[in-house]
Amino acid sequence: MPLAIVYSRAESGVDAPEVTVEVHLARGLPKFSIVGLPETAVKESRDRVRGAILNSNFEFPRLRIIVSLAPADLPKEGGRFDLPIAIGLLAASRQISGDDIARYVFLGELALSGEVRDIRGALIAALSLRGDAKKLVLPVNSARQAALVNGVEVLGAKSLLQICAALNRHEALPVMTPQPLDPAAAAVAATGIADMSEVVGQPFAKRALEVAAAGAHHVLMTGPPGTGKTMLANRLPGILPAMSEDQALQSAAMESLGQNGFDPANWMRRPFRSPHHSASSAALIGGGGIPRPGEISLAHNGVLFLDELTEFDRKALEALREPLESGEINISRVAQQIRYPANFLLVATCNPCPCGYLGDDSGRCRCTPDQVQRYRTRLSGPLLDRIDIQVEVPRVHYRLLSGAAPRPERAEESSETLRQRVVAARERQLQRQNKTNNLLQGKEIDQTCAIDSTGHRLLEQAMERLGLSARAYHRILKVARTIADLGQQKEISPQHLSLAIKLRCFDRSAR
Repeated sequence: MPLAIVYSRAESGVDAPEVTVEVHLARGLPKFSIVGLPETAVKESRDRVRGAILNSNFEFPRLRIIVSLAPADLPKEGGRFDLPIAIGLLAASRQISGDDIARYVFLGELALSGEVRDIRGALIAALSLRGDAKKLVLPVNSARQAALVNGVEVLGAKSLLQICAALNRHEALPVMTPQPLDPAAAAVAATGIADMSEVVGQPFAKRALEVAAAGAHHVLMTGPPGTGKTMLANRLPGILPAMSEDQALQSAAMESLGQNGFDPANWMRRPFRSPHHSASSAALIGGGGIPRPGEISLAHNGVLFLDELTEFDRKALEALREPLESGEINISRVAQQIRYPANFLLVATCNPCPCGYLGDDSGRCRCTPDQVQRYRTRLSGPLLDRIDIQVEVPRVHYRLLSGAAPRPERAEESSETLRQRVVAARERQLQRQNKTNNLLQGKEIDQTCAIDSTGHRLLEQAMERLGLSARAYHRILKVARTIADLGQQKEISPQHLSLAIKLRCFDRSAR
């Protein structure tokens, strides 16, 4: 009896392994079986495929139908296999020509009417086909996203009938091309909308964010309520360098795996994720019965903003320790292991004590030392050690807010001015070591972050007085290297080291 072979792609983290859909028609009582580790949505394809075939004016085979999804040990999930199964059935029953099927990769969920519905992860599938001669057939909206990937021919389809007409060589499927981005829109996407100059005062906090952006260092801001911590964090993407095309594709691919899919309006815009403090560990790092990327992966190449850090579940925060170091997260399940990228810039905020006013000039704080200590132990030492910059954001006085007092030097600098310095510092780093300073490891730190005898004495005194760990020692050196890069200096001076030490307020307040 007839056999048809159709090619498709599964979803496995940031990979889209090839799946061979084999459709075999045999004599016997009518039965429709799908084998090859299908989960519930794949098993339900039987009813969707049957309805789509009949409503597209084809005949559904009254035979024993066996659909094999190979490799058999790879879990299959979602409705993406509806379209290749339907194409295989029609080809095996000789209702459409099977001559050209091997030249295509089919992905799409079918409506009972025969319409082809969008799928999740179209960009991942397109990236996996780079260098492959096969053409990718997708629903129209998914095809528009996949067309952002150069080197892959993407065809958009609205219905099963339209695809069958193309396979029978009656009518060609349209080739999808990416929509050109308007230069003005590209500038907005690259720099953001909210401007740093809108934040009144806080020159030290702005300087800290500039250093964080230049070296991709994680940052924690602490201070009383209403001092501008959230405003500062929301404006950080505006001073980051524009993404490269590869980075934009990586971020778009991760967004396409999320709950809401990829929005083309976000193309070339750095992700900014701000989960609520009630988020679970799985929501932050990813996971679930069918693993999905978490907030840290959806923030890949962008900013992860955790407001009120001390209110997050401690287990969820401790789960951040590995990705903060490695830039990726590995999720292990019985059937599979999935890796998601998580190279994000963490920006967190918290209050200094339970009431929030410890150290404020108003003197309204009434928290006891024990209450403050218990509050701060919500953030573990190992987690704080991985945050390079920890800066205090004090209350802004009335005279400065009202304009009666002159603003500090450089306090009114725009995001564009800051971004230009950040871009120049990043370029120095890429020319020197082909990576940002936060990624320096081992001997690279010794070679790139060398300091003189005065710097060694200063750092030795700081380590003894503050009880710094070896990790904090290396992070201070990397932050100092970034400060030197912002100043276009080849060598790290004691002034650079002093500022890097000053940017770790939690280490100082612990003494």
